[in-house]
Amino acid sequence: MKLLILASVAAVLAFSAEVKLGEPMTLKQQTSIADLNSRPADFVDKQVQVKGRVTEVCEKAGCWMQLVDPATKTAVRIKVKDGVIVFPKDSVGKMAAAEGKFVKIELTHEQAIARAKHEAEEQNRPFNPASVKGPATIYQIAGLGAVVLE
Repeated sequence: MKLLILASVAAVLAFSAEVKLGEPMTLKQQTSIADLNSRPADFVDKQVQVKGRVTEVCEKAGCWMQLVDPATKTAVRIKVKDGVIVFPKDSVGKMAAAEGKFVKIELTHEQAIARAKHEAEEQNRPFNPASVKGPATIYQIAGLGAVVLE
């Protein structure tokens, strides 16, 4: 009987446990993903913390995840150096919070094509270079820490 109770408690804890990744998060206030997207210049080079639903994770190395604000459907990518944090591929569909420096990346047309091709390969999707229409500016969070909440 005691074994059954312990097994039940362990199962409940396993389903409600947070998965902490990287450095501990330190900011007390979160920035909405919608604010990042509507006013990116206000946040460039600043430490931010966001929360959203994980909609994608890098299939190859787990080096990035995309969070979407369920209310506004706006998204932001959290990118880390390969191997520093490995975002679990089974995080898709779960809520997560992440913290890091909000960065601006400007790409030439050739760099934008190379990035889009690389991302398509990572996600096992077809790629058409003609779909990339010129240079690109990308905003993302250079991740330091994250917590997968469910």
